[in-house]
Amino acid sequence: MQPRTSFFRSRRFAVVSLFVFPLVLAGCSNAGSPTVEPSPKAAALNHVHGISVDPASSRILLATHDGLFDATADQAVKVSDSTIDLMGFTATAEPEVFYASGHPGPGSSLPNPVGLIKSTDAGKTWEPVSRTGESDFHALTVSGNSIVAFDGQLRTIADGKTWTTSMATFVPAVLAGSPASTVVLATTENGVQRSTDSGTTWQAVPQSPIIQFAAIAASTDKAPTTAIGVEPNGTVHVSLNAGTTWAPAGKIDDQVQAVTAVESETGELKIWAATTTGVQVSTDGGVTFRPALS
Repeated sequence: MQPRTSFFRSRRFAVVSLFVFPLVLAGCSNAGSPTVEPSPKAAALNHVHGISVDPASSRILLATHDGLFDATADQAVKVSDSTIDLMGFTATAEPEVFYASGHPGPGSSLPNPVGLIKSTDAGKTWEPVSRTGESDFHALTVSGNSIVAFDGQLRTIADGKTWTTSMATFVPAVLAGSPASTVVLATTENGVQRSTDSGTTWQAVPQSPIIQFAAIAASTDKAPTTAIGVEPNGTVHVSLNAGTTWAPAGKIDDQVQAVTAVESETGELKIWAATTTGVQVSTDGGVTFRPALS
């Protein structure tokens, strides 16, 4: 593994000291370290960096330190042929297409860091797209026809090859977007930042909660307007206007590692949270949570 830059070291200390964010900048895999194969379920719960739920099939995918896992059933199953520490991960409008970033592990021939990589077979195999050997995007999302990512600089890209560096100076813990919208949310130590043009320009959200994790709810029939956010202590907030204003809901008792949400055709909001003990789900808009497989 390449050593962290001083920027990421300072980011880790700044974020952890204020937020107690234990897993936002969790350690990356070392491509040269010995292979240790934990059980699939244990591996899927170890250092989860992202979670995705297909709004059509409800398939639950976990992007982890040990690769991509399907956690829909009780026994999580590894999806990827090789192991990549997926530090950044995002779904797209196509159910089998994902983007990711991170570090190669056992069985991967990708350089370190992998830059922006893409899968067109639901995470089974990955191919490099750009910034190979240059970028480890710890925050990554799709917004409209663009990708928004953070590797020490906030960057945007529309064609998969040519990156534009943003003038924004904040450090996002999470970037939340949707292929059906140009709104992007960034969680920071000073509150939520919001973009309405796929990450080109940003504005601070007045009186926003200090949230660590965020997601814009996917929908099968409309442009998304519902967003969810989770504080470091597990308190859940819901926004019905794409992150402009927020209202508290319930609380997740376990230590949260990643969140996602889906809004049904009838307006029902389901929220999934990957925690250190398993995947939790809420079917009442974030008021209560239970194990997803109970």
